[in-house]
Amino acid sequence: MKLTVVSAGLSTPSSTRLLADRLAEAARDELVGRGHTVSIEVVELRALAGDIANHFVTGFAPPRLAAVIDTVTRSDGLIAVTPVFTASYSGLFKSFFDVIAPDALTGQPVLIAATGGTARHSLVLEHVLRPLFAYLRAAVVPTAVYAASEDWGSGGDEYTDGLPARVRRAGGELAALMAARPHRADPEDDVMALERQLADLRFD
Repeated sequence: MKLTVVSAGLSTPSSTRLLADRLAEAARDELVGRGHTVSIEVVELRALAGDIANHFVTGFAPPRLAAVIDTVTRSDGLIAVTPVFTASYSGLFKSFFDVIAPDALTGQPVLIAATGGTARHSLVLEHVLRPLFAYLRAAVVPTAVYAASEDWGSGGDEYTDGLPARVRRAGGELAALMAARPHRADPEDDVMALERQLADLRFD
């Protein structure tokens, strides 16, 4: 199975990338436990900022960006993580998903997550991120993960699960959706299958 992680963090190291890695690890562990093999590819959007801007200006994706879009849209599952800027997703994060065709993520299992300096921005997950992926027709898992500065190293309390528990639950939900989704054949496999069918044809 192919799992792609999109991180819109801008710094190095980045708490956004750290959260993305933990979510990917949780999903991978659950899938491996279900008997699947998993390959994970991480996309750092900051390295594609110029290519994304060029796409908007020219209407064409540069080769590197085109390859990333292909990777994201052909994945069996997607983890999308953004830092919160001005009570919303980052402009870089939104711009990347703006250049993806509106139906390219139809039915794809997606886990959404965000990082921010304060817990007061946690509703960005439900008010901004979830509607974005609903518009793209993706299958977003029930548990979205927000990590404020105080969440790192916190075990939660009697009312709220800590970050590690939320990460495990969200990763498990993504793995379950990925495992339940019918396998999509690679286009190259389709071509090979067609070639075999043509080779089997006999003309009198």
